[in-house]
Amino acid sequence: MAFDFQKEYRELYQPQNRPEIVTVPPANYIAVRGRGDPNEKGGEYQRAVGILYAVAYTLRMSPRSGRRIDGFFEYVVPPLEGFWYQEGVSGVDYGRKADFCWVSVIRLPDFVTQQDFDWAVETAAKKKKLDCSKAELLFLDEGLCVQMMHLGVFDEEPATVEKMDAFLWENGYENDMDGGRMHHEIYLSDPRKTAPEKQRTVIRHPIRRAAGKTGAGDLPERPGR
Repeated sequence: MAFDFQKEYRELYQPQNRPEIVTVPPANYIAVRGRGDPNEKGGEYQRAVGILYAVAYTLRMSPRSGRRIDGFFEYVVPPLEGFWYQEGVSGVDYGRKADFCWVSVIRLPDFVTQQDFDWAVETAAKKKKLDCSKAELLFLDEGLCVQMMHLGVFDEEPATVEKMDAFLWENGYENDMDGGRMHHEIYLSDPRKTAPEKQRTVIRHPIRRAAGKTGAGDLPERPGR
């Protein structure tokens, strides 16, 4: 049976619909960086997603192409994810979508090396007749975070973020979105097939202990894998 990241790492991909603290382990990703409104038809974001999936499935199907990758095992391509920020803005202003800067990513198994990745980018570009030059192999170590399952459309995320922020304050933590740590979303639903009110998105924020404040609960941190 193919390895499924969502099933094996449920603590990272299937959080509750209430805030929880988790330590996210380091991982490798295919990444494409860009900026602008993600809803723009045929825009930079949609092109980036196309690149991500082209490279991801090239790696996934590498045995059929004759590429031997040391340590390869059958796996399900993980869901699309995104890191979001806006220059000069603390957190995210959902009313200014054109100002979004983003890093769109798909997680990779640890066995993928830089050489394997470069092969996949070149192969995907040739097979799909697609410019994949913006794809990069990205190592991320998110560390201590708060996360929660958001149900509904993206424009309703501020209400979920408010719950997360209140939870942090009550328990002696604060957001730590600087130095490359960003608002993080993991997309678990296909909006083409899912009713808007049932769409599931993991929202994750990097955090730290608030200076000079002790939380009422001092909650234990849930380890990731």
